[in-house]
Amino acid sequence: MSAVDFPRRIHLPSVDSVLRWPAVDALVSAHGRMVVVGAARDELAARRAARESGSDADIAAAIAARSLAIVEPSLRRVINLTGTVLHTNLGRAPLPPEAIEAIVKVASGATNLEFDLATGKRGDRDDHVENWLRRLTGAEAATVVNNNAAAVLLTLNALASRKEVIVSRGELVEIGGAFRLPDIMARAGCKLREVGTTNRTHLTDYRDEIGPRTALLLKAHTSNYRVEGFTASVPETQLAALARERNLPFVVDLGSGTLADLSRFGLPHEPTPAETLAHGADIVTFSGDKLLGGPQAGIIVGRADLVTRIKKNPMKRAMRCDKLTIAALDAVLRLYADPDRLAQRVPAIRLLTRQPEDIATMAERVMPAVAKWLGAQAVVDMLPVQSQIGSGSLPINLLPSIALRIAPQGGKRASGRALDRIAAAFRGVPVPVVGRISDGAFLLDLRCLEDEAEFRMLFAGEARL
Repeated sequence: MSAVDFPRRIHLPSVDSVLRWPAVDALVSAHGRMVVVGAARDELAARRAARESGSDADIAAAIAARSLAIVEPSLRRVINLTGTVLHTNLGRAPLPPEAIEAIVKVASGATNLEFDLATGKRGDRDDHVENWLRRLTGAEAATVVNNNAAAVLLTLNALASRKEVIVSRGELVEIGGAFRLPDIMARAGCKLREVGTTNRTHLTDYRDEIGPRTALLLKAHTSNYRVEGFTASVPETQLAALARERNLPFVVDLGSGTLADLSRFGLPHEPTPAETLAHGADIVTFSGDKLLGGPQAGIIVGRADLVTRIKKNPMKRAMRCDKLTIAALDAVLRLYADPDRLAQRVPAIRLLTRQPEDIATMAERVMPAVAKWLGAQAVVDMLPVQSQIGSGSLPINLLPSIALRIAPQGGKRASGRALDRIAAAFRGVPVPVVGRISDGAFLLDLRCLEDEAEFRMLFAGEARL
């Protein structure tokens, strides 16, 4: 065998010797021994597999990069310029300062979460938000869980386990992540009784289906889609009257839910819990983190006797909210006591009601920074676009907005690979900027951009495409 047949020998230090290097020892002080040892082993193993050596400085720098990747949090703040205001994948509604301050106050130590300061006895964590929910909805009682799917599941399990629930075929909704109402009902231990057709359901359909095994009537507000054309649905007032006639609870799932009349802000009207209860609903469920503009939560309001049954269900403990959520929700609910200032104080409503003229003016101010950062690699201009509300809320209603349109230099329709590189470059800045690819360009819809100074500073260096 000739000499050329032998593998090339490489010289790599041991992990123990690497840990004694001053640069690596400093990493141990910064990140902890376990992290750095793991990073060193992985780096040396990778170099050994690739038959690459390198200088001590190169190896130390690589270990530093690996250590930083381990300790850096995976959950990070991003700037949402996708054009979807309440973006489920990006955390939905931003919280107002009052909610953030409330979280900080209760996060650092003990709280009276389930302790009555007046009596010195055990309290109920729902007490911190129930009074506000009663005031704002007109309900007799209220309770909260960790999201609206849980609210529906818990309500059905508490009120209709092993019995039948009647719902219109046109309201068998699917929410995000392929969670479907029929599946939730099955997990709740209920038997689904579909009535009507996809596009038309009448009161007689409900009346004819009611039997000795019927536990309740359920109406699901189609907040994430619309059926238009030759359609018919039964008004809540009529279903409530039928339920009372047959001595059955009438439950309405509003989905996204809002505590304010959105039409006063120039947005399409969305039914509120107060309106639904006034129409005769016995229980209403809705979300806290969509149009309401609060933290993720599922809210249940309605008749006191039914809410009591729901709260006594053993599943309630598995779905309950922690002190941080309750503190944030309480702070947001308090803002609704002053509806005239909601558009200024609740970020979700503020972003939804921004005027396109104001967005265009801001686009003119920030566009030069983005164009300079990209240099000759891309062309940047302004484009009128349509934002969407998101998170299954008001699905057919769009909001006029302005976007920065970014396309690779050359004037031709960009390839998918080139646009992916541009999108990745924006995600790679210190505070990742998330936009969307549409019609051969990368778009940054500026409706949700509020901190212009921070945004411009992100593009102080050079783009790496």
